Amino acid sequence: MPFDNEIVYPASASIAALLGAAFDVRSRRIPNFVTAPAFVAGLLLHLGVEGGKGFASSLAAGLLCGAIFLIFYLAGGMGAGDVKLIAAAGALVGLSNTAVLLVCTSLAGGAMGILFALVRGRLRSTLSNVAVLASHHQHLGLTPHPDLNVRNAATLRLPYGLAIAAGCCITLYLQGMQR
Repeated sequence: MPFDNEIVYPASASIAALLGAAFDVRSRRIPNFVTAPAFVAGLLLHLGVEGGKGFASSLAAGLLCGAIFLIFYLAGGMGAGDVKLIAAAGALVGLSNTAVLLVCTSLAGGAMGILFALVRGRLRSTLSNVAVLASHHQHLGLTPHPDLNVRNAATLRLPYGLAIAAGCCITLYLQGMQR
């Protein structure tokens, strides 16, 4: 069977993200010993398959994904492990799959967030908090809200590694459907 990089790339990202999600659910942390090797593996995988062009694609994808999620980290909406995990996933899927990965991850995160709030009986307060956060960030930029942020244990916090893993798995599924 020939090497199919359009399946191998999102499959490797899915494996790394599922591992990161398992740690996130269990300990609310995604360790560097998961994210750093996954990022490097993405660079080396693309380098080995596509040479310098693949390496550049992997690096660009990882940096792009990480930069986008860094905005949410700076605003107090997610942890640093989430940023590193999406950067690693981006490096593994490569630039050609980055848009799909980011859209699928965002949609999965939104759906999971709504379901999580609904199951916890806090959908109304969560939607109200979204409005409060929108107003806060409109006036104060990326400054984290003093109460509604990921560091506040009293807030409802979704282990976002789950959404990243779902985004990777959906990206893999969509690539498989194109075959």
